[in-house]
This record gives sequence, C-alpha cells and structure tokens, in this order.
Amino acid sequence: MNAENFVASERLVTAAYVRQGAQGRRAHELRLRALLEQGKCPEDGWDESTIELFLHELAIMDSNNFLGNCGVGEREGRVASGLVARRHFRLIHGIGRSGDISAVQPKAAGSSLLNKLTNALVLDIIKLAGVRTVTSCFVVPMATGMSLTLCFLTLRHKRPKAKYIIWPRIDQKSCFKSMITAGFEPVVIENVLEGDELRTDIEAVEAKIKALGAENILCVHSTTSCFAPRVPDRLEELAVICANYDIPHIVNNAYGVQSSKCMHLIQQGARVGRIDAFVQSLDKNFMVPVGGAIIAGFNESFIQEISKMYPGRASATPSLDVLITLLSLGASGYKQLLKERKEMFSYLSSELKKLAGNHNERLLDTPHNPISLAMSLKNLDANNDAAVTQLGSMLFTRQVSGARVVPCGSVQTVNNYTFKGFMSHANDYPCAYLNAASAIGIKKQDVDVFLKRLDKCLKTSRKEGKKENTVNETSNSGTGAEQLEE
Repeated sequence: MNAENFVASERLVTAAYVRQGAQGRRAHELRLRALLEQGKCPEDGWDESTIELFLHELAIMDSNNFLGNCGVGEREGRVASGLVARRHFRLIHGIGRSGDISAVQPKAAGSSLLNKLTNALVLDIIKLAGVRTVTSCFVVPMATGMSLTLCFLTLRHKRPKAKYIIWPRIDQKSCFKSMITAGFEPVVIENVLEGDELRTDIEAVEAKIKALGAENILCVHSTTSCFAPRVPDRLEELAVICANYDIPHIVNNAYGVQSSKCMHLIQQGARVGRIDAFVQSLDKNFMVPVGGAIIAGFNESFIQEISKMYPGRASATPSLDVLITLLSLGASGYKQLLKERKEMFSYLSSELKKLAGNHNERLLDTPHNPISLAMSLKNLDANNDAAVTQLGSMLFTRQVSGARVVPCGSVQTVNNYTFKGFMSHANDYPCAYLNAASAIGIKKQDVDVFLKRLDKCLKTSRKEGKKENTVNETSNSGTGAEQLEE
C-alpha cells in the first residue's frame, strides 16, 4: 500500500480511518528505512509482523515473484512445493553469483539486499561483542570446519610453496579435518600443563617455525572457545610470532562470540600482532539451525578474496535465519543474552564445585576458560575403567545432552594421525573428568536439572562400583579357599 492506494481507499472507507491505517503502516516503514540507512542491528527487537512485512517486500523484488514473469533459463526460482516456498518466504534464488558469494544477483535484488544487510548486522554484533576494529565479514552457508577450509584454500594462492599448518592441539575432529581437506599437513603442537589448565606451548610453536622454515608454513591455526581443561590459546603471543615471521594467522572462534574474554583476545591479538581471519559458528552463537558460519577479519580485501573463493551461488537460509533472529532480538536483546550466559557460568561453576565436593571430587581450576567447566572423576575411574564412559551413557539416557565424560588413555586415529588421550587435548592428562558448558541461551532450570540428575547418576555409579568390588572380593576369597582345600 503506497500513498496513492491509501487515497483510493478513502472512496470505500471513512478517510479518518484510512489515515489512521496509513499511520500504522508508516510506523513499520520507518523501521525499515532506519535499517536500510544505518545498516546496523536495531537497538530494540522488532515484532514479527514488521519482520514478515520486510521479508515479503524483499521477496517481491526477486524475479521469480514478478507478476507475469517468463523464465526460460535453467534456474528460475521454481519451487514444486508451496510449503517449501513459504518456509523460505519465497526467497528462492539464494545469495551470490558463480564467482563471488557476496556479489549482487541481477534477477534477485531482494535476496541480494538480504545478503548485504545480514552481513552488515552481523558485523555490527561482532563489534558490539568486543572486536571493535573488525572491518569486514560475511555469512557463509557452511559450518565452522568447512569455513576454515575455505580460508586455508584462499591462503594457498598467496603462499604456493607452503605445505604445513601449525596447530596447537585441540581434540575436535572438524578443525583437524579442515586442514586435511584443504590439502595441508597439520603440525600438532602439544599443550603444556599449568596447574589444571592445558595452555599453548609458545616456545614449541616458534621452534617448529624455525625448523620448518616460515616460507613452508601456510598459517598458524589457533583456537579460542574450547572444552576445559583446555583453555583459549595465547592469541597475543601467537599473533606477535605470526607478525615477526610474516606468517598468516587463522583463528577458530567457533563459539567465542558469546564470550567477551574470547573476543577480547582476538581484538588484542590484532592490535599487537597479526590475525588474518577468525571464524565463528552461527548456531552456537546466535541460536539458529546448524549450517552457517561467519568469516571475519581486519583486512577487507582479504575477506573479499575468501568470499570469491567460494564456488557458485549459495543457500540464503543461514543468512535469512540470522537476519530474522537479530531483528527479533535487537542489540539490547542480544546483549541481555550475553549477560545471562555469563551469570549462568558463575552459577554453574559454584554449584558444580559444591556437587564435586559432595562426591569427593573437585572442580578443575581453569580460570582462563570462560565457557566450559570440568569436574574430576578420579574416584569413579579408580573403581572401574568402564565406569567413566558408563556415566556418560547414564546422563544421556536421562536426557542430559551436551555433557562430556572424558576417560584416561583413549586413543583415536583421525586421517591416519593417532591422538593419544583423545578428547582430553593431551597425551596423558592426570585424571578423567566431566565437561559442562554455560553457552548462550542456557537457563537456571537447565543447570538445576543437570546437577540433580548428575548427582543421582554419581550415587548410582558409586553403589554399582561397591557391589562389583564386593563380588570380586567374594570371588577371590572363594578361590583361595578352594586352593587351600586342594
């Protein structure tokens, strides 16, 4: 409805009522105008009717929704199912063009505008979260691992002789396989144990660079967010080393946007040294379905190079999901979620420490990890080797998801590379342990229910352990009596 249509409506409905309706419509349009002019996340979240109106306006700018459109190409935005069309708000053309995921599509102005706005809003949120000097970013419809691969493939053209990637160890398969998939050889740097924490061995990183030769190294691949007792890498020191040896630096910031500490590390690393790009997951940081990531950096031309490396057009679904989410939350809503997550981390930490004490265990001291916690399982491990993994099964069957139990001595081979002590980020971490994390969106009820169920499972495991010990002792004494009789 434009001004002319409202005037025409006055022939059918009382003019005063039409003008009131026009004013209501204008309130929505003022929000849309502010978004388009400022390119920033609105401070306060929008209601669903405004968001739906906006998405409808974008959709009718795409050629597949033109009245009387005649498409004779091989890809004309045709959708067989009406349900599928509605699921995507009739934004069917996707984003980008064959040569650049960030390029504008001539026959999809609405989808192109959605893509540009989403990237602008995400950039605004990254700055709000703590990386204030970031200059460019884009949403890519791949999860974190493949997005890291895209970064490595882009660097290949800049450093054609390079074959190695320096990687401080973190036991997570996708980030390891991201390097293998890109065709490079990961050089694993074992962590050093400082108290309970596993930290970056800076001396080993520099020694390996000298041994291999800087020109043969594609990049340093570091990590922020991770499972305790592993803590974020020493990003500042790594960034300085990368600057000194002129080696690119890619940061896996998978779920670090929600942590002010992780974002501060990236900001400081870029300030004192070199960080070329940092990659973060959409679902882990913005509570949207799995399948998207953000690639961001401090050099706009390099981020554009990465976007041009993506072959072909791309799905607009991750961009659409995060755009809707940010418009619904607004900047204030997202900041509130970050605040609540931090408060829940403190609550989970204090309550898990009490529970650990009740079971003669302890909360591992990992002050440098702002998201994940670890509780020792020494007594459980001492009773029975299988008791640790059994605890994980018990929690899962009781509908506790996300908790990880890590036994000692697990061995795992990933792409012909064998990791000793896999999942613990070290060859021989001193004890088995359980992980729990305070991630964005967690509620007090989640923590309380988890602690209650964990307490019951630990008590059950302890009882079963005592029964097994009693059976073994009886069996052993019986065998001894038989031997005496003989």
